[in-house]
Amino acid sequence: MSKKDAQPSTAPLTGKDLARKPRGFPDKREGLIHAQAKLVETVTSVYRQWGFEALDTGAFEYADALGKFLPDSDRPNAGVFSLQDDDEQWMALRYDLTAPLARFVAEQGQGLGRPFRRYAAGPVWRNEKPGPGRFREFWQCDADTVGAPGLHADAEMIAMGAEALRALGMQPGEFVIRVNTRRLLNGVLDGVGASSADTRLAILRALDKLDRLGISGVADLLGAGRKDESGDFTKGAGLGAEEVKRVLAFAEAGAETRAMTLANLAKATGSTEEGKAGLAELEAIALALEALGAPEDDVKIDPSVVRGLEYYTGPVFEAELLREVTGEDGKTYRIGSIGGGGRYDDLVARFTGETVPATGFSIGISRLAAALAILGEGGKLDGPVVVLNLDKDNPGLALGIAAELRRGGIRAEAYMGASGMRPQMKYADRRSSPAVVIVGGDEIEKGTVTIKDLEIGAEKAKAISSNEEYREARPGQIEVPRSEMVEAVRRIVEAQR
Repeated sequence: MSKKDAQPSTAPLTGKDLARKPRGFPDKREGLIHAQAKLVETVTSVYRQWGFEALDTGAFEYADALGKFLPDSDRPNAGVFSLQDDDEQWMALRYDLTAPLARFVAEQGQGLGRPFRRYAAGPVWRNEKPGPGRFREFWQCDADTVGAPGLHADAEMIAMGAEALRALGMQPGEFVIRVNTRRLLNGVLDGVGASSADTRLAILRALDKLDRLGISGVADLLGAGRKDESGDFTKGAGLGAEEVKRVLAFAEAGAETRAMTLANLAKATGSTEEGKAGLAELEAIALALEALGAPEDDVKIDPSVVRGLEYYTGPVFEAELLREVTGEDGKTYRIGSIGGGGRYDDLVARFTGETVPATGFSIGISRLAAALAILGEGGKLDGPVVVLNLDKDNPGLALGIAAELRRGGIRAEAYMGASGMRPQMKYADRRSSPAVVIVGGDEIEKGTVTIKDLEIGAEKAKAISSNEEYREARPGQIEVPRSEMVEAVRRIVEAQR
């Protein structure tokens, strides 16, 4: 039978074939859930410190209110997940956290007060083709200021974003927020005579590949075109040699300090009105960043940042994780973008017809959690203390001890089942337990409990070569009176944290 004749089976799925999840919707176990919650808590605590208030707008919006992600009326599921309500209006799961904010601001009107400073954290959904590291459901954590026209509001977003990343434990040189402005890029495009939309887009796409292709590769894409290693040819922007040189001088204007970069850009952008205006924007932002105490290592002016220009109306910024990781193939990879933002003065106008200045910064929580996991820094899983059940006929003792630990504020559980000591210890290890509590006949008779610190025990066991020595040393194991159990366990748990 040919591929043309083959048809998908319509037989109902049964048994294990039913156990499947939609592509792009990840299952999350406690380790990842815990890591993401900690990231959200840390980032939002910084946002609150800077005076932003929380807002939750819910998962669904009307499909015609989604702004730049507005689907075609005859394709209501294009890019979003939609359903028709009982009043025949199409609703869609939110694509990001910004479009719902714009709707909220427009709906509240002048009674909301300006500027309005809000933060939000939660899942968003995109009906796009999933792939490795690309999901259709993921978490973001945003902060936005609506109603503040000055460039100091953009600088504040940038400086606050850098502070949030430092609060997550990132050190100088491990991340950077790169800043550019749409108007500066417009000035460069005007200066080289790029009048058609296709040519302008081709130049921007070439600049966007600077990190990957280097100057020579970008030069080819600005000119006639480029053939890659596979032999595929990409048509270039068609600029002449002098125009290519001018664009490259702009792309290479980045320097060690913001002041040096601005000086280089002043030479490279020419005398177009848009170029002058863009340079003035960056100069104002740089001055505000200095007042805000944003370190040079954390925030750089980078003329090669071109993402999101179809959406943003002024300054744009992108947060990048610079730390590298070695893959299974032995190659070194950089995690790359973990967030960004910019000024978007046209979004609220979709609802009101009035241009409302707005700027925001977003951290991709799911992407950042995945990056930290790859780097081995997802955070230690805070598992429960496990009370071993050594009396198969009467588990009441283990249940009572677990209850006593919980009353003392310690996360704890009694082992459920009739397995022996070894399987129970393996279970505790699998749960990432900090410790186990053991009460056998000897302990009952003496009124004591045995507590085994699993972290210290595992470390000390590495130096023990025989079973006899292990049984004699009992690494990480202590015996305490029952009355002292809660405090002894607490010390172990807190030490591991």
